[in-house]
Amino acid sequence: MTDPVPLTPDQMWEERYRAADGFLYGTEPNDFVAESVAGLPIGDALCLADGEGRNGVYLAGLGHHVTSVDVAATGLAKAARLAADRGVELITILADLADFDLGENRWDLIVSVFAHTPPQVRARVHAAVAPALRRGGRFILEAYTPDQIGRGTGGPPIPELTMTLDGLRRELKGMTIEHGIEKIRPVIEGPGHTGVGAVVQVIATPTR
Repeated sequence: MTDPVPLTPDQMWEERYRAADGFLYGTEPNDFVAESVAGLPIGDALCLADGEGRNGVYLAGLGHHVTSVDVAATGLAKAARLAADRGVELITILADLADFDLGENRWDLIVSVFAHTPPQVRARVHAAVAPALRRGGRFILEAYTPDQIGRGTGGPPIPELTMTLDGLRRELKGMTIEHGIEKIRPVIEGPGHTGVGAVVQVIATPTR
């Protein structure tokens, strides 16, 4: 008997989104994102690993011009449906963050919510954030920390896929972290995130 072939990230997320009864992480925005964008000027926003679109659709509802990127076509199809149901416009791009080009001087806002990738991909993406943001732009991130492992309330299964505040300070080159904290908080976002979680939260702006 041969060992099963591991699923690629797109295959894994396709399976998860197809198997979900409705929206795996709900249709409402991440709490930290909703708090952090209040009062921001309307602009061009990029949502990384936006899955089924709850954060992108929320930002579009506030008036932002939103592009949502994800590796799973099924997730983006749900995002498009949610946008249509809410009467907002959402641009979706099917892409792997391992080779997605964030561009330069392109965005006023970049959002990363539980975008857990291998360390080399994460470092590449985070190094690209500062050049991709316009002057005065903002990067908003929430992710699980290694303390989340074993809690059974969501998140990646291995510590290497989680994030820490110290690690983010190193990876976010050319950024000033205006708010950075590791904390324990309830994360109730559909069946995928269902309880108390250990998270890191960051708001950062380009140093230039």
